[in-house]
Amino acid sequence: MRIDHFYEYWPIIDRPAIEWPGGKRLAVYFGLNIEHYDSDKPSVGILDKTAGRDPDPLNEGWRDYGNRVGLWRIVELFDRYGIRPTALLNSDVCRYYPRIIEEGKRRNWSWVAHGRNNSMFAGNKIPQLRMDEERNYLHDVLSMVHMSTGKACKGWLGPLGLSETYDTVDLLAEEGITYVLDWINDDQPYPLKTFHGEIISVPYSLEINDLPLFLNHGITGPEFGQMIMDQFDVLYRESRNISRVMAIGLHPFVVGQPFRFKYLEQAVAHIARHKDVWITTSDEIAAWYMLNYYPKHVQKLREVGMIQGL
Repeated sequence: MRIDHFYEYWPIIDRPAIEWPGGKRLAVYFGLNIEHYDSDKPSVGILDKTAGRDPDPLNEGWRDYGNRVGLWRIVELFDRYGIRPTALLNSDVCRYYPRIIEEGKRRNWSWVAHGRNNSMFAGNKIPQLRMDEERNYLHDVLSMVHMSTGKACKGWLGPLGLSETYDTVDLLAEEGITYVLDWINDDQPYPLKTFHGEIISVPYSLEINDLPLFLNHGITGPEFGQMIMDQFDVLYRESRNISRVMAIGLHPFVVGQPFRFKYLEQAVAHIARHKDVWITTSDEIAAWYMLNYYPKHVQKLREVGMIQGL
């Protein structure tokens, strides 16, 4: 088991320069959370007073609106702008909503494994799973997504609040995962420490993310759209000097609601007007970084004595 930290402190101003394909400086991706929730467990909901009921039609129905309706509203928007989303996929979606997988395959979505479902932690429970149990859990999730989508996942996002154990990163590297989105602490990819192979962190966001903003902070639709555009404008300006990644986290049962969706439309239109931005997927960001910058960054960290034992 790992007892030290997963990464070293490395200020963005000290790193070798990064340039995205075509000389672009800002990479933007849309993380589309496609999730399943067990009906017999309390989960994220719109009204806590009913969350303990079994069944809980109010909260379960609210969540299920995303897969039945809200998702397709967002899909039409992405189709309109030629955007290929990063599908952050619970493996249970493959079992319960095969129509989503069918449409995602037809559109060549990028698939990132997001645990079995969003009613359980990734390998974490009380008592915590042993390493061999977590290894089996991760293998089962990745195998199900591979079998259903026809593509082996390269990325991982921990379910139910980006959950991990101290073994998760190493076990994922064993399974061939090359990046995780859980460590939301940077505007660039960077190397993670692992005992098995090579794995990196790619930026994700819980601030430019509809679920915590709308449910926990009471943000309105117009405020959310403005936040996306403000985030983009600052990163776009800063990327002239230091390249950046902007992640936008979306949940179909939240921003897929019509009264919120129109402000997402406005934000997407604002980003799409900038032709010198790389609108891409987390897979493509990770692959470009691993091919062109990972060796240089690892060497730089070794030179300054920051990753002994990586």
